[in-house]
Amino acid sequence: MPEISELKIKLFADGANIDEIAKMNANVLIKGLTTNPTLMKKSGVHNYKDFCLEVLQTVKEKPISFEVFSDEIEEMESQANKIASWAENVYVKIPITNTKGHSTADLIGKLSRQGIKVNVTAVMTEKQILEISRKLDSETPSYVSIFAGRIADTGQDPIPLVTKSLKILSQCRNTEIIWASPRELLNIFQADAIGCQIITATSDVLNKLSLIGYDLTQYSLDTVKMFYRDALECSYKI
Repeated sequence: MPEISELKIKLFADGANIDEIAKMNANVLIKGLTTNPTLMKKSGVHNYKDFCLEVLQTVKEKPISFEVFSDEIEEMESQANKIASWAENVYVKIPITNTKGHSTADLIGKLSRQGIKVNVTAVMTEKQILEISRKLDSETPSYVSIFAGRIADTGQDPIPLVTKSLKILSQCRNTEIIWASPRELLNIFQADAIGCQIITATSDVLNKLSLIGYDLTQYSLDTVKMFYRDALECSYKI
């Protein structure tokens, strides 16, 4: 297994806790950041714009993605323009469809042609990738977030889709694929092995980076000690 410094893939941090965002932004291993309304809700964010602007007081150089949340295509466009105006390092997350299943590909193409950096999110099928590939402007930087972790949750291997998507989107010169929703640290190495450009992970995954290359005999002993310690602390008896 390669060392973390040998990986070509860029690590992005996914979250909505201000303190964690600041910590991850200061980490030289983290090359960008992402968030979404669900993570914001879990973190107790009540004012969307105020939160984003506060984040941008800390994250001034690394790319960061904020998501539109309207279900109407026209309003999505309005929100995208407002979000993009907040800072040069902002990418606007556009879901691949609205809640009715209507494609947002035309809007994605329009925004991309206007020079707005988009992050197409919740992508899970080859059909969606093909549709996006026809819309993105090669002159404007963009991300396509394939939710590999959610694909894996269904029992399907996401690697074939990500691999095929890399080939399909290679025609879009400024587009990078994000392996999104990873479930374990191993996913970083899987994504790197197939040439995926970026992986975004929450702190519960990224906090395990220190375990890379850790001796498994020692890790086994650490685990035994943990079980023993916890049993003692609970005063278990048989």
